[in-house]
Amino acid sequence: MNNSGKNLGLGSGRGLGRGGGRGRNKGGGFGIGGFCICAKCGEKVPHQQGVKCTTLKCPKCGTTMIREELLKNKG
Repeated sequence: MNNSGKNLGLGSGRGLGRGGGRGRNKGGGFGIGGFCICAKCGEKVPHQQGVKCTTLKCPKCGTTMIREELLKNKG
């Protein structure tokens, strides 16, 4: 069979394309332990495994809480 004119290149084609990133924290969780903290008033509560801090409201002012590590990375 004559392959004249066909693309027979042996490129490195990794196929990474767009969207190859893993998002926040490189796709991993922060693990057990740590604290959920209120960005408004600074109230801290212990993080509970399996419960996202953003689902909690601050017991003092009612603002949505965030993971302490995220607050530290913003400043």
